[in-house]
Amino acid sequence: MPNLLTGDDIAGMVPDAIVFALANPDPEVDPREARRYAAVVATGRSDQPNQINNVLAFPGVFRGMLDAHAEEFTEDMALAAAHAIADAVGEEKLNPSVIVPSVFDVRVAPAVAAAVRDVAKGASLPEPELDAE
Repeated sequence: MPNLLTGDDIAGMVPDAIVFALANPDPEVDPREARRYAAVVATGRSDQPNQINNVLAFPGVFRGMLDAHAEEFTEDMALAAAHAIADAVGEEKLNPSVIVPSVFDVRVAPAVAAAVRDVAKGASLPEPELDAE
């Protein structure tokens, strides 16, 4: 629901709150208003900093699963994809207005694909048989 919360609602949260107002095109709270009180604000909107968009995960997730011949998507694959997305920001750029890379960052999809593929391949390997000798 658009504008379900106000800046006053965000002001009443704990200090240094993190707000993910991801409804699109009209988020649950106006991101500009939320930024007045929250330490970090992310939104689904492309005209605001910290755009959270599924294009950051796809097509990398699909590419990684295809490369690994994975038949299911696991929580470990999701975590690997999330870490790859976060790592694409880099410590030098990380700040309250940059917690995810740009949706146009060409490094993201290959990094996500590699991370998902590696986890999928590792998870699909059979347990080694121990020699009983």
